[in-house]
Amino acid sequence: MLFVALISGASTAADQATSGRIRVLIEQSRAGPIRIGATPLAAGHLIAEFYQRRSFAPAWTRPGQAQAMLALAERSAGHGLDPADYHTAALERMLDPAAQAGVDAAELDLLLTDSLIRLAYHLHFGKLNPRELYPGWNFARSLGSIDPPQALEDALAAPSLRDAVERYAPQLPQYRELRSALARYRAIEAAGGWPQVPKGPALAKGMQGERVGQLRARLMAESDAPPSDAAGPARFDDTLEAAVRAFQTQQGLDPTGTAGARTLEALNVGVAQRIDQIRVNLERLRWVAQDLSGDYLMVDVAGYRARLFLDGRIAWSARVVVGQPYRETPAFRATMRDVVFNPTWTVPPTILREDVLPKLVSDPGWLERNHMRAVDLDGHTVDTAGFDWARFESARLPYQIVQDAGPANPLGRIKFLLPNPHDVYLHDTPARALFEKTQRAFSSGCIRVERPAELAVLLLDDPVRWSAQAVAAQIETGQTHSARVNRPVPVMLLYFTAEADASGVTFRRDVYGRDRAVLLGLNRAPRFTKIDR
Repeated sequence: MLFVALISGASTAADQATSGRIRVLIEQSRAGPIRIGATPLAAGHLIAEFYQRRSFAPAWTRPGQAQAMLALAERSAGHGLDPADYHTAALERMLDPAAQAGVDAAELDLLLTDSLIRLAYHLHFGKLNPRELYPGWNFARSLGSIDPPQALEDALAAPSLRDAVERYAPQLPQYRELRSALARYRAIEAAGGWPQVPKGPALAKGMQGERVGQLRARLMAESDAPPSDAAGPARFDDTLEAAVRAFQTQQGLDPTGTAGARTLEALNVGVAQRIDQIRVNLERLRWVAQDLSGDYLMVDVAGYRARLFLDGRIAWSARVVVGQPYRETPAFRATMRDVVFNPTWTVPPTILREDVLPKLVSDPGWLERNHMRAVDLDGHTVDTAGFDWARFESARLPYQIVQDAGPANPLGRIKFLLPNPHDVYLHDTPARALFEKTQRAFSSGCIRVERPAELAVLLLDDPVRWSAQAVAAQIETGQTHSARVNRPVPVMLLYFTAEADASGVTFRRDVYGRDRAVLLGLNRAPRFTKIDR
């Protein structure tokens, strides 16, 4: 039988017939996509090149390789992907021993190759192309020096096909931990999920009753260390309060220990939704895994935190304030260039039009009271006494509005420049109280950073000229001064609504509503245009 010949590795007339049939199918692809039955092969051009290089000889001739590919396709669910995208139904049918007599060996060979290409591609790049979701996306999306047909040959020749393919997935601790979280939440789902806690008054220590028992049951269903019910399941005791605090921390909520409306809302998010949230963020990690190496500064917008990685470790971590939902902080990659001490602030056009001009129309003295001035194109200050600001609500203002350096300046005492088309940068802020809030989407798009002087010292990387004391002294002069960084690290503005480490998974509020589009794409059939090189 042709199928037996295909998997036996023997060079037979059947192999030659299979080779001829592969040639026919590939040549037919010039008129359109290669199809196996009703299924179009996504990577047609690469498949054609791959088989042409091997003179159309069948590729899946090692015993057990076809079954190994099917197993890999089925295990793709562990990456948050959909096994159906890798022809699992067709492969199960064609690899069924009872169906061998009717199997077209050439079609099976092509289908297995397409399944391998799809899976390796999705693990390396992600299933979706983020550039189609975010026009300004500029992260790496290249195979670099990898030659795809040779990479296919190498994978098929490897002692373990599974190991060869898994190497295309992100080799990041956070990806590994998030995969573990996915497996855990799927196990919770298989066990029946968790109960809902009915709406009602806030639940706090000392209370008792049916809703307290339901709260305890809900937390026990998700927790690795469930709260003890020694005092009785329906009583809100110390252990339940500690469990509520732990849950609130996991959700980015104020850890009050009292289950109020926001906490109850988070508790009643179903396990299926949490699974989807994890899948979405595994996909996001696949998009950027190539960039997360070496020295870099990562700003997690949804997590309201920035981390500087130097020499393979976290050298600095701080809370940040990001853009409001109607002035989103975009996702992009740029390179840190300069640190500006005691910066002036030029009001961006959007803020000028939407915020500043309306204030000046109703209160012309607002400009002077806020240490701001109008500046012409030559940088000269313009006398605005008697200005009719209302006429500029419908006409372009021919000046810039600049706020001088000082403690009231919204950029604070330090600004970090990273040239980008979004005009987004990192900066200090006089509004330090905002860092104490758990939800920190308050800016107009730029990133306000906690402890900016520490970051400046690390980026300037000059212990003699720019020690912590020297940075403080420069700030105290009150003079605007720019210094080029000696560590021009990549700065990556990313967005993760689920993050995992060895201690567990943390879920964040989808403040910009970006999860839905990613989830829809993950649940749709894949689209391929070309293989990135």
